[in-house]
Formats: sequence, structure tokens, C-alpha cells
Amino acid sequence: MDDSATAELVRELVRRLLSSGGRSNPSAGDSSTAAAVRYALRLLSSRMSPSVLPDELSLVESIKRRLAVSGRSSAALAFADLHSKLSAHAPLLNRWALLYLLNSLSLDRRRPASSPSGGLPFLPLQSSHTARPAAASIAGGAVSGGVLLIAKDPENIREIALREYADLVMEDNEVTESALVRDVLYACQGIDGRYVRFDRSSDGYDLPESLKIPRPTRSIVRRLCELGWLFRKVRGYISESIMDQQFEVGTVGQAFCSALQDELSDYYKLLAVLESQSANSIPSAGSDSGGSPGNYLSLRRLSVWLAEPMVRMRLMALLVDGCQELRGGAMAGAIHAHAQHGDPLVQEFMGRLLRRVCSPLFEMVRTWVLEGELDDVFAEFFISSQPVKAESLWREGYEIQSSMLPDFISPLLAQRILRTGKSINFLRVCCEDSGWAEAAAEAAAHVGATTRRGGLGYGETDALEALAVEAAKRIDRHLMDVIHKRYRFKDHCLAIKRYLLLGQGDFVQYLMDIVGPELSEPANTISSFQLAGLLETAVRASNAQYDDREILDRLKVKMMDHGDGDRGWDVFSLEYDARVPLDTVFTALNMKRYLKIFNFLWKLRRVEHALTGLWKTMKPNYINSCIFTDESFGVKLQFVSALRRCQVLWNEMNHFVTNFQYYIMFEVLEISWVHFSEGMDSSKDLDDLLAAHDKYLNSIVEKSLLGERSQGIIRTLFVLFDHILRFRSLADRWFERIYELQLRRNKSRSKSKGELGKVGSWMDGGRKALIQLARDFFVRMSEELDTVVKEYSAALDAFISQLPMQQHIDLKFLLFRLDFTEYYSRLSPNK
Repeated sequence: MDDSATAELVRELVRRLLSSGGRSNPSAGDSSTAAAVRYALRLLSSRMSPSVLPDELSLVESIKRRLAVSGRSSAALAFADLHSKLSAHAPLLNRWALLYLLNSLSLDRRRPASSPSGGLPFLPLQSSHTARPAAASIAGGAVSGGVLLIAKDPENIREIALREYADLVMEDNEVTESALVRDVLYACQGIDGRYVRFDRSSDGYDLPESLKIPRPTRSIVRRLCELGWLFRKVRGYISESIMDQQFEVGTVGQAFCSALQDELSDYYKLLAVLESQSANSIPSAGSDSGGSPGNYLSLRRLSVWLAEPMVRMRLMALLVDGCQELRGGAMAGAIHAHAQHGDPLVQEFMGRLLRRVCSPLFEMVRTWVLEGELDDVFAEFFISSQPVKAESLWREGYEIQSSMLPDFISPLLAQRILRTGKSINFLRVCCEDSGWAEAAAEAAAHVGATTRRGGLGYGETDALEALAVEAAKRIDRHLMDVIHKRYRFKDHCLAIKRYLLLGQGDFVQYLMDIVGPELSEPANTISSFQLAGLLETAVRASNAQYDDREILDRLKVKMMDHGDGDRGWDVFSLEYDARVPLDTVFTALNMKRYLKIFNFLWKLRRVEHALTGLWKTMKPNYINSCIFTDESFGVKLQFVSALRRCQVLWNEMNHFVTNFQYYIMFEVLEISWVHFSEGMDSSKDLDDLLAAHDKYLNSIVEKSLLGERSQGIIRTLFVLFDHILRFRSLADRWFERIYELQLRRNKSRSKSKGELGKVGSWMDGGRKALIQLARDFFVRMSEELDTVVKEYSAALDAFISQLPMQQHIDLKFLLFRLDFTEYYSRLSPNK
């Protein structure tokens, strides 16, 4: 329905009211009728509202009840039917207001004509200059022109009270509220005003105590001036960090200051708007504000305006205090910790700030992961570098700084980021390879647009992790291909196993045979060049000659540090020249461990070689035991007994050495090599390869009794080896003496045959002296043999008794192999 139709309906309603009030046929052109229509339209277009709650159902029920009580049941039914139709056809109509108007008119029409509110026709229709008194009478609740208007303040009590309060306030105030508002706005900008000034003793803005101001006003001024104190703190931090350049805050700190400056720019815009509003005068409490502008600025309105900026400024000041001594990732982590808040306003503000602050940090991550470049002038990144040699680049060149690692990057993700950049630098520096660039480009293309410059940022940890994972996977795969194919890592490991771990049996045996005489000499008389020539001879005389020449050229002789009493056996060793990049795996420390294992295996092979040589010495003498057949029976018995005891002791020593060597060569070296080979094949990156190699070395060291927890038993084992070598030395001396006795006997017999004329010369002189000499020798030999047997048995018992106390389970199998018949257990006095 348009406005013209509404106006026509109002005119029709006024004419009917006027006709019911005693006027006959009121015409539309009548001046009184026109005035009544204008007055009705003014009432309908005003914002006056009744003092009752709008409840349509209650009003409808009240009308129907009144009609029914007055005996007009048919009218009540008709009203209910009309109301239902109105509800159905005009659902959006304000039906309650319409029903209230009609009900009010109906009730007013039923009052007697003598009543002061006799109806619309008797309304005073004053001109414009009398409109205000009429409005006043209406506001006061008086009868005005036949319409009763109800008001809550009939005597203007509210207006009078406001005027009295305004007078009281003006008496207690020496400063107008407008002046205080202006000073507060100055303070919010860090500027002293006329009344509000910064007090350095109290470190804040305040009004002078001598100024006569009500306590509530002073309190609200202090509360609002807190914003100025916070503003000074934030602006001071920015000024010191960026403008004055008193210390280097780094790129993250610069981004932080820039973000704070942008927030302050928005704050300045708000203050400009508030200053423009403060120019409008503040209406007094008792004045008529109908004509005054509504955008004036009071202290209370200012507190509403500054509520949200106060929250943001407090957050900025809190961050400034927390980040005063921080930089880089530590600063980003501290700001991130404050972002864990339940207030959406705080979350939105901190998220916007962190996206700016973390931008340089994420750019460093992107550059490191895809290019291997560490552009960190101010030491802000959680990855740091230091100048090292190429062989130490992987292990010591880069590390994670825990203090610079923000909380939104997990330690696992940080390790992956670190390894990816290290892989790129290892390929570029150590391997002189450039294939990583293609792998990095493929990773960036696979992840997508988030890896473009500026694509990573705070809140996009998933994209960062996807980039790191994809780049690490492709670059590490390329690195493994370079290590295994181009630098033949497994071939070099196998060469070390063959030569340093004495796995090439024919080479080791031949080498020990030809260098044995040289190594028996004092260490300071041995030439390393001569040993190198013997090493080359051993290579050419064994199957080692068929190995790759590049590998054989890396095998060299090394003489360890030695003193005056050392023999060549004590200082001789082999070394393998692991060059870049293999020296990343075969580091100097690892090669020392290989040298330690080699010395142990070399001593074990020397003991085995000594027992083999002893057997060669003893066997011919055992066959030729009949050399004393013609002599006294006692001499022959002594010789046979000593030889038998030597054989028994040799068998015991050989049993121990053979089983122990089998354990070392097969249970330790071969099993560890199998596990290492599996680890090499399954390694996905260089860290996995290094871990597999370290595990391989640790396994050999621990199982071979060379670990820190096996120092006691290894000393006992070396004592056993010394006893075996001593037995070999004594045996050589014994059988050398026996050989001399045999030569003297043969010479004496030959001489006696040539002097047949001298009867009894052999029988009487030479034979008896030789027999006595042999008896004395066998007595001494028996005594020395008793000492060796006793010492060896004691050392062997001590070794076997210590085996069950070792931590590694494989050593229990060694005990089983050495004492499978429990022979030593029964002989041990501790059992």
C-alpha cells in the first residue's frame, strides 16, 4: 500500500470520527476537518509509543472479552474472524500497533461528550507558534484537545534534576570536560597537555593533585591515559630499534617493528577522527540537546572508543617487553606463545602480527631447503653454520640452535629441514655435484604454489612440512645415488672388511709370513718403506691382486708411535685412505676404531700364526724322538714326557685360539657385515647410512671385547695371548737346544768311530757328559713348562669366569664354544 492510499484511509477515519462526534456530513474541504486530518497524520508519523508491552495475543483476547461481556457475542466472533483473515493476508503488518490504535479510538469514542477528552473534534489545533505549549501539555500527561496522553514525568522532575546536577558539577570542576578530553587525546599520542602531563616519578600520565576535579573524573582520566603510557613504550621500542639503530635487531625484529608501526598508523587514524569529534561542544546535563549534534566526545564516550585500541596497545606493549632482548626465531616463538589465546580479537591481532614477523624466517627456511643457502647475517635462524673441513661438513658444519627454534616448528620438522640443506651443501661442496638443483626444482613444483617466494607464512605449517618432506625425499635419494654409484661406497666398505678387518685370508696369511721376520726386530730399526714393499708383494701373491687398483692404492702401511722396547709386531698396522666424500663416513675417529680392531685381530692372527709355527717345530722332533734311544732310558723318558706335555699344552692353546677366532671372524665380523649390508640398502639418507655404519662398528667393538665395559676381560685375554707367545718363544728355544744336543751327539759318535784304537773314549767320556747335559736340560725345561702351564691355566680360568658377566648376549655363545664339555668349569676352584 502506497502513502497516498494510507493518507486517504486516515482522512476517511477522521471524517467518521467527526461525524460520530456530533458533526453532520463533514466535508474534506472544511478547515476544521483538514486541521484534524493534519493533526492525525502528525500523530501517526511521530515516534511516540505507548507505555505498554506489544503483545498482540493479549490485546486480541482483551478486545474479544470486552465485546463478549458487553453482550455483543456476534461482534466478538466477527472480530476474531477478521483478525484471522488479517493475519493470513498481511503477515508482515504491524498488527499490534493497528489494533492498539483502533482499540484506543473505540474506547475514547465511548466516553461522555462532557468529558475533557471528548474526542478528536475538540482537539486544539494551534498554529506553529503554539505547538510547543501543546507538546508540553501532552508530555505532562494533561488533557489536550480531547486526547489523554500519558507521560512518566508529569512535573518535569527529570529535567529539573538534571539542571541541578549540572550546576553542582560546574561548581566542583575547575576544568571543563572538553579540555580534559583534548588533553587525554594528547596524552594518547605521547604529548603533554595543558592539565594532563607525564610524571617521570610515577612513570605515567596524571592530573595535578592541586587541580579541583571530582574523583570519578580523575579516575577515568587516569584509566584513559594508560593508553598513552603504553603508546610511549611501543613507540620507544620502535624508535630505538629502527630509527636510532642503537643495536641490530635483525630481519625478524625489523619486521616486528614494521608491523607495530602499521598498527600505530591505524591508531593515528582513529585519534584523528576523535580529535575532529572533540571540536563539537558537549551539551550540559540540563540543557535541551534536541538541536545539538550527536557526535560530541565526552570522557565516557572516549572510553568506549578507546576500549579496543587499549586491548591492542596492551598486547603490543606486552610483546615489546617480552621481545626486548630476543631476536630471530626466539622472538617469533615468544610472540607465538602470546597468540595462544581464547579471545577472537587477540587471536586475529596476533595472527596478523605473526604473519609479518615470521615472513623473514619462512623465507630463510625456503632458501635453505631449496637452495642450501644460509642467508642469516644477524644469526636469527634456528640453523647455524661454522667453518669446518670438508670431512667434517656433515657432522659439524651445521647444527640446530634450540634457543632460536620457534614452538610452531616441531623438533622433528626442524631436523628434516636441517638435513635437507645439509644434503644440498654436501653434494655441492664434497661431491661437486649439481644434480640437487633439479631435484629441488621438482620438489618445489610437486608441492605447488605454496613454495613460491612469499608463499610460506605463519599458520601454513602444513605447507612448510610438505615442502620439507618432498625436498628431503628427492634430494636424499639423489645423494644416495651419488654415494653408492659414483663413489662406490659399498666397495670401499668391503675393501676395509677384507684388509683392515683381515677378511682376505690368503692375503693375511702371506703378509704375516713375509713380514714376520721384519716385525720381530726392534720397532726403531724397521723401515716403513720396506714394509710397504712387502705389503705390495703380499697383494700380488694373493687374490687381492684382482681388486680394483683404485682400492688397492688406498691401502697403506702405518707404523704407530713406539718406544725403545717395542717390537715391530707392536707397532705395525694397515690403514685405508678414505678421501672426500667418503671421509664423512670414515672419519678420523672411526678410522681409529678400525685401527683398534685391526690391532686386536692382528694380535689374534699372530697368536694363531705362532701356534702354527710351533706345530711345525714340534712335529719333526716328535718323529725323531728316537735320537735318545741308545742313551739312558731315563733320558728318553724325560724327553718323551716333556714333548707330550708340550703337545697337550699346545692343544689347549689351539683349542682356545681356534674357537675364539671362529667366534670373532664369523659370529662377530660376518654377522655384523650382513646387518650393515642390509642397513646400507635400506638407508634413505646420509644420516641413516652413518647410523648403520656406527652400529656396525659398535657391534664389532662390543662383541670383540673392545668396549669400555670389557676393559677387564680384554686385559685378561691379552695376558693369555702373551702366555701363548711366550710358550712359542720357549718352545723354539727348547727345540733349538734339543737340536744342538742332537748335533753334538752325532759329532761325538762320528769322532768315536774314527778313533777305534782308543777304546772307551765315547763310552767313558763323551756319552756320559752328553747324557748328563740332556738330563739337566730336560729338568729345566720341565720346570719352565710347569710355570707356563700354571700361568696359562690361571689366565684362562680368569677369562672364562669373566665371560658370564659380560653384557652382550653373543659372548654367552663364546663361553659355550670354549667350555662345551664344562671341563674348565669343573677345574675352576670357584665352581
